[in-house]
Amino acid sequence: MSKLINIIAVETAPLISEGLAAILNKSGIHCRLSVAGSLEEAELIQSKKRHELIVINPIFFNNNTKLFNVVKSRFEKVKWVGLVYALYDPEIISMFDALITASDTSSTVTDTLNKLLDEENGTEQSTLQEILSVREIEVLKLLATGHANKEIAEKLNISIHTVISHRKNISQKTGIKTVSGLTIYAVTQKLISIDTVKE
Repeated sequence: MSKLINIIAVETAPLISEGLAAILNKSGIHCRLSVAGSLEEAELIQSKKRHELIVINPIFFNNNTKLFNVVKSRFEKVKWVGLVYALYDPEIISMFDALITASDTSSTVTDTLNKLLDEENGTEQSTLQEILSVREIEVLKLLATGHANKEIAEKLNISIHTVISHRKNISQKTGIKTVSGLTIYAVTQKLISIDTVKE
């Protein structure tokens, strides 16, 4: 990818923003990263030069979907990446174009950003949902809606060992290790609705 990509990271924690900068430096993505400490600062940066991606901690929206929609409408043709390292309202999470978490590997972060950039450039990419098998998607849906391994095994008429094997494959393919992360992924991929997630 030879085109210079402009990215804004909206994050107040230097450890996170500098870590993201280090990952991008090693990624091979030809980019310029601007760090903003607030939404207002991000808007100022965007007004001076168009940026293709905004990586932002959802805390800046304080679980306010109206605020998120207002801010998104001000940034035309920008892809939004949620930088998640805590639990947030699934409705806010589902509004992002993609998610990266603090526990993601460098390659997972790079792959996520590259997929968004390829979509912007009109390149067709397989989604992670297409990479998962039909059975893995069934297991993911049940897992994300709060079912335990035994319940999933009973519902799908498979062994618990097979459920564990599918879970391992899902985690490897998505790069997501936690149930909460997989739940967020299932919601953002529209595999389940927010209403079906158990408290």
